[in-house]
Amino acid sequence: MKKIIVACGSGVATSQTVASKAMRLLKEKGYNDIKVEVVDLKSVDTHMKDSAAYIAITKIDKEYPIPVINGIAFLTGIGMDAELQKIIDACK
Repeated sequence: MKKIIVACGSGVATSQTVASKAMRLLKEKGYNDIKVEVVDLKSVDTHMKDSAAYIAITKIDKEYPIPVINGIAFLTGIGMDAELQKIIDACK
């Protein structure tokens, strides 16, 4: 099973909303083997080694070894399909 991590500033409300929406959309497309996990922003680096992608809600100021997905797209709906496809591609 592939793992995607989601983090926002506090790791509570916004990241939970984005994770739920991403998981629902992935399941609707038949991707039941992708797990979306909420992590706290301070622990993102420790989760990188076993994650296929990172859905970021906050502005990213550094490079990561995995694809970074725009989490705001899942909140607004703008560009969401393209970001969802990036998740799918990262998990192939």
